[in-house]
Amino acid sequence: GVYTSGKGSSAVGLTASVVRDPETRELVMESGALVLSDLGICCIDEFDKMSGTTRAILHEAMEQQTVSIAKAGIIATLNARTSILASANPVESRYNPSLSVVENIQLPPTLLSRFDLIYLILDAPNVDNDRMLGQHLVGLYYETPNVVEPPLDHGLLRDYIAYARENIHPELSDLASRELISAYIEMRRGGSGGNGGRGRTISATPRQLESLIRLSESLARMRFSRVVTRTDVREAVRLMKVATQAAATDPRTGRIDMDMITTGRSTLERELEENLGASLKELLIERRGNRMSVSEIRRTMEELLNTQVQQEDLTEVLRMFEADGLVQYSERSQTVFVRAGVVG
Repeated sequence: GVYTSGKGSSAVGLTASVVRDPETRELVMESGALVLSDLGICCIDEFDKMSGTTRAILHEAMEQQTVSIAKAGIIATLNARTSILASANPVESRYNPSLSVVENIQLPPTLLSRFDLIYLILDAPNVDNDRMLGQHLVGLYYETPNVVEPPLDHGLLRDYIAYARENIHPELSDLASRELISAYIEMRRGGSGGNGGRGRTISATPRQLESLIRLSESLARMRFSRVVTRTDVREAVRLMKVATQAAATDPRTGRIDMDMITTGRSTLERELEENLGASLKELLIERRGNRMSVSEIRRTMEELLNTQVQQEDLTEVLRMFEADGLVQYSERSQTVFVRAGVVG
């Protein structure tokens, strides 16, 4: 495996660079972290501190398992069949439970949705756990370190993993395949809403089904089994529910909504914006040819919708209406002139 830090990584450092050989003076290609960890694991720390350009490189590697480069006349596609283990800190190093995972970590939803499992590790006070951690850390500073010995020797564990990766290639059994399909349908059904389909959320996507298949195969490989069983599938579903779907729970409704990871916005937020846009358009029709302050519009919308309207949401809708030629929005004076041509 290869370890790298998000703060000190660049796009070239993750993929490949083209340099001139000091002896032959010819252009040669040097592999980056993702290419070097082919058929292994790439560990990325401080994932949230990566630049946007560097993170964009990971899209192809995590979706296609390849890295494409075109530099200095060298065009190549390199294998990057690697697992990515990344860790990220929330904004201001404090997790806000009233916000979604995307808002807390501020990573692109298109990248976040490519991870099979997303675990939230919160530092909640616990006397027993704090005592065990304190004893372990203090024990490291003894003349003879007083630490808990691992249940398995490091060398044996490394050989175990290497043998499983090299020789064990599980295949899905008929029972496991049916169990996967049933689990996927059940996860999709969990997002169904009432009211004739209104309020429907997406609790699983085909990308989650692919994740379940990979997890099931990995669990079978851990047992040195060449066949994926129903037990493996059920354990994969359990891992998915306690990890990724827990991270995809909408803090406002408590419902699982995969749109929070795939798009960064929940179904509830989209519905609120649609209602805000429709109600605002009706108000503008009544005030054609007049100038209104943004604060006045916000108060009126909150009375009509009977809910709090965020300034950012209102500004976004006003800019959208301005692009359509319905209003003239002045950000400096915080006023809106309603054009006479506004129609329903």
